[in-house]
Amino acid sequence: MRSNGVGNGAGMPASHILGRKLDSIPFSAYHVVLIVVLGFVGFVEGYDLALSGSLLVLAKQPLHMTPQEIRWLAVAPQFLVVLGGFSAAAMSDRVSRVGVMQVGVIISTLCTLLIVLANDAEELIVLRLITGFGLGFTISAPFPIAAELMPAQHRRTYGAIYEVMLALSFTLLPLAGGLLAHTTDGYRYVGLPGGVTLFIAPVLIYFFIPESPRWLLRRGRMQDAVDTVNLLIRRCGNKIAPLTLPELGSNVNVAREQLPPFSALFARGQLRWTVVGILCGLCGASCYYCSAILLPKALVDQGAGVSLSFGLSTLIFGASIPGKLFNGFIMEILGRRWTITLAFLCAIPGLLLMMMAHSFGASAQIVFIAGVVITGFTVLSCFPAVRVYISEQFPTALRGRGHFFDESAARLLAGVCLPFLLEPYTGSATIFFGTLAVIVTTGALVPVLFGRETIGQLESFTETEPLPAGDAAFEPAG
Repeated sequence: MRSNGVGNGAGMPASHILGRKLDSIPFSAYHVVLIVVLGFVGFVEGYDLALSGSLLVLAKQPLHMTPQEIRWLAVAPQFLVVLGGFSAAAMSDRVSRVGVMQVGVIISTLCTLLIVLANDAEELIVLRLITGFGLGFTISAPFPIAAELMPAQHRRTYGAIYEVMLALSFTLLPLAGGLLAHTTDGYRYVGLPGGVTLFIAPVLIYFFIPESPRWLLRRGRMQDAVDTVNLLIRRCGNKIAPLTLPELGSNVNVAREQLPPFSALFARGQLRWTVVGILCGLCGASCYYCSAILLPKALVDQGAGVSLSFGLSTLIFGASIPGKLFNGFIMEILGRRWTITLAFLCAIPGLLLMMMAHSFGASAQIVFIAGVVITGFTVLSCFPAVRVYISEQFPTALRGRGHFFDESAARLLAGVCLPFLLEPYTGSATIFFGTLAVIVTTGALVPVLFGRETIGQLESFTETEPLPAGDAAFEPAG
């Protein structure tokens, strides 16, 4: 779909002109600010998202939780994340993307802070359910926003640093859980690092994250789009000439374009890329969710002490910090899909080592640690490439809904269905780690056999068959 604002001398769509202007802004201190603020949001939401894993261990005895309540705490919040994500998917391209993220941050941090007041399992579960719904609004929002604000060549910089911030939260959480493991009220305090950011994160978003100029242009708000581009140019030191309305086209009173229907995600020319994004996200998220939610419990069920289980959980996410930086670096060299494939393939030995560690006798702990480090450095580090790859599967008119939908669909399978099915079998290393090995083996084939490379300007896509509503189906250019 092309903008109604075509009419510039070169015959180029207004969306392409605006996109090229954004991509031409030199990387500056303000881009660092964008990365830091969105990275901080990622840290906060990652901490709140993974909190259930620590609560399963810390709250079990003090709150006398039944097996049914434990399963609810493990799985139900993730289901609400999915519902929140689907709700945000329906809203993201229609209302303010920054506003959607802001609402989610406030809900999730407030409910995490209120855990300190929870006196029984029911109150804790209710708080986690509401937290999950808020997380669904926020957890996927930073990537479409950043993809449209960052110059093309620096999306990998953002992707790597954002994911490192997530990894820091995942690393800090089990460390905090280990320190509180022998405290009766440890479950009350383990959420405080995420909860207290209620007074910080929304303020940073309000002052430093502008609405996407690409989204504003799509909504027919040309002057707002131009003003936002020029705001970014000023904040980046006025190193290039400002954008003007005539540059976007002769028809400056461009009408607000009708968004393509949600069904465009599944239309001819786009369905394949929607499915590829879901499958890539599913395979990576399966290892993440099982590590964040079930790994501490699995290690305890398999005979490890509580402190050791938290320590190994800290190690697996700690190993993902250099892994994500490495993936962020090579994704522009090898391309998105080969980076994803490499991360999945190299994870297989790590998962197999953890599965078979018990058979190594006195060396079992060393073998398991080796498996933990390999898995953390590989599949748990794939997300800089995976999440940028998902965002680049969609044109601007579908990017918000597409990214939210793909991540939510992957999360439904990886964060709800899989933990629900695996939770009764956490005591079996063969079933628990073997299942993950099969998933990543399958995932390694998806981008190579069915995906295509997506590096390039976000506006580069090919119009194909018209949709019933009169809009075009989208296919990203390779």
